[in-house]
Amino acid sequence: MIILDGKSIKNQILDNIRLEVIKLKDKPKLVVIQVGDDPASCVYVNQKKKMAEYVGYNFEHINLPESVSEDEVIKIIDKLNEENGVDGILVQMPLPNHLNSKIIQNRIIPSKDVDGLTDINTGKLVHNCASLISCTPKGIVDLLDAYKIEIRGKHAVIVGRSDLVGKPLVNLLLNRDATVSICHSKTKDLSTITKLADILIVAIGKKEFIDESMIKDKSIVIDVGINRVDNKLYGDVKFDTVSKKASYITPVPGGVGPMTIAELAKNVLCAYKINRQ
Repeated sequence: MIILDGKSIKNQILDNIRLEVIKLKDKPKLVVIQVGDDPASCVYVNQKKKMAEYVGYNFEHINLPESVSEDEVIKIIDKLNEENGVDGILVQMPLPNHLNSKIIQNRIIPSKDVDGLTDINTGKLVHNCASLISCTPKGIVDLLDAYKIEIRGKHAVIVGRSDLVGKPLVNLLLNRDATVSICHSKTKDLSTITKLADILIVAIGKKEFIDESMIKDKSIVIDVGINRVDNKLYGDVKFDTVSKKASYITPVPGGVGPMTIAELAKNVLCAYKINRQ
């Protein structure tokens, strides 16, 4: 069994970007908009800030009160869309219930949508056209590539159909010639399907939901879950037992999470090249 070390791959990616940024005439700029002060969101924003500082990006954190109106958020995005010195705009999720996430995300122009969540960038991914791609799914594919794991012809099973991970991942893997099955809360006899997977990707947010009885021997297991219980992090996969049966597996933490940050760094640089070069 080989552990897929997302942290080391992330460090390689950030080091390469850092060297490229030094040669640029202007520094790329990332703006993160946060509404409220959700503790998990604060942690994620801080990770993005540290990444930006490390690679040499300009970084701006706009922290709005939880009571902010949708019109006010949209006005801020419109202003950032117009600013030539801003390359990437990211709205930290989740948003308070009174704000419509889809409307707000789609207000970002596609060339600055470094989260890859606008309908236009999502549509381009479906049609296998060049676009900014959602960071976590892209990070999963790049992690497989870094370990030279073949995707073409493999049966990939995704557990979870979120807009952030499951749905874009379907298209990323289809575009790489995998056979893809997607499972969700209404799937019947889930383990029958997961046991068919050459590559099993789990993104449902349930602590240690997948155990060794639900995978086939020598499969590749990608755990996207982050579940904090009693101040300890757990994945969606029961690592201790599944790792004995899998050929490759991601740890939690240190697997997919670092790759998400690395892909954001890539997307900001890509957006810079689209917008300014």
